[in-house]
Amino acid sequence: MTEQSKVRAGIYGVGSAVPEGVLSNRDLEKMVETSDEWIVTRTGIKERRIAAAHENASDYAAAAAKRALARAGVDPGDLDLLIVATLTPDVFCPPTACILQHKIGATRAAAFDLAAACSGFVYGLDVAARGIEAGAYRHVLVIGVDLLSRVADYTDRSTCVLFGDGAGAAVLGPVERGGVLSTYLGADGSSGDKLTVPVSRNGSSASFIKMEGSEVFKFAVRVMPEAALEALRRAGVAAEDVGLFIPHQANIRIIDAAAKRLGLTEDRVFRNVERYGNTSAASIPIALDEAITAGRVQDGDIIVLVGFGGGLTWAAGVVEWTGERRARA
Repeated sequence: MTEQSKVRAGIYGVGSAVPEGVLSNRDLEKMVETSDEWIVTRTGIKERRIAAAHENASDYAAAAAKRALARAGVDPGDLDLLIVATLTPDVFCPPTACILQHKIGATRAAAFDLAAACSGFVYGLDVAARGIEAGAYRHVLVIGVDLLSRVADYTDRSTCVLFGDGAGAAVLGPVERGGVLSTYLGADGSSGDKLTVPVSRNGSSASFIKMEGSEVFKFAVRVMPEAALEALRRAGVAAEDVGLFIPHQANIRIIDAAAKRLGLTEDRVFRNVERYGNTSAASIPIALDEAITAGRVQDGDIIVLVGFGGGLTWAAGVVEWTGERRARA
């Protein structure tokens, strides 16, 4: 997607939802051999949210979606397409997107799940924007939701400290100015074994997250700034013109390394990893929602969204913010 398109897609409204349950580093000290100091020093994470046993991904997706729709001023019945990016669906079939469609009353919308791990929300943003630009859809809801506590191994201190639960949503539609200026997606299947969630041999259930931490770290430190720079190049925007950098919230050291490579000062980088940990596909939209709520995003600002994850995948998007639809009305 490039800036030559006659119709551009913009974000009308965003919303997020996270569990009430909190799992702190002090709590984890009682579960595995670790410490608050060790976790904070290596990841920047202080706590993460954990869904209750009776809750599903679609519950948080629905809560985030309803908030995004309300802020966008869009009725669920006016949605043309629902995209749910997740690696922790309620069930293997039906798609969580179809469950969500019913929960929010989006009776006209086509619906499908998208599996690109932590890059999933930006992958979905790309699909939605292309469809709107082509005139195939007018209103598209993109959700990133994951309950990683369901696939975290709480006997493995190297991984269980990283992950949390949550959902974020964005409503997209056509805009006269600004909007999604560019996207850049990529994948390297040859390295897919570095980060996996295996399933049983008969495909009936998921196992725990398995990750080669040092390899994924090196990949992320390299690919995050590279993807951001390529998306900026496609948008015709210089790094110094970025108002806010909103990266996937996986590890504070990865975020800081990417920001340094892009030459961005601390005030132009959004971080909330300390409160939520890695929420996979939900990470970027939760951060975007919090950044807007905190007044960190103003009309006309250039925002860069960039993620990486299992696959291995990566994705970046450049958005010129035009303000939420209801706020503009």
